[in-house]
Amino acid sequence: MTRDYDQFPDNDNGNVLWQMVEDGNDLSEPHEVEFSIVFEKQEQVEKCALHLLHQEQKISFFQEEVHSDGSDLWVLNIHVNMILEYEDIADLEEWMTKIAKEFNGEYDGWGCMSYIYDEDE
Repeated sequence: MTRDYDQFPDNDNGNVLWQMVEDGNDLSEPHEVEFSIVFEKQEQVEKCALHLLHQEQKISFFQEEVHSDGSDLWVLNIHVNMILEYEDIADLEEWMTKIAKEFNGEYDGWGCMSYIYDEDE
């Protein structure tokens, strides 16, 4: 199989999507994608969460200890059920980055479940 660089550009998102195709994932089937935003304060994540709930987004958030000084980060995940297309992911990343800035957070990337298929099975 030859990579189509228009569909899977040579960057982080294109590389992840191409790897999923090589692993046997059907990108034409919907996947639940988690877009993450991190915050330093509980108040920030709660305000952002309420904003996203008002926009009928499916969300979850949790506190994560990450610093050696004992301080924590709050991680907000926005769960989007979607067909995995490069342009749609890029558009959503742009939107998530704007939301993160609006609530003093930082967009932290996306991920989804991927399955590796063994061709021998």
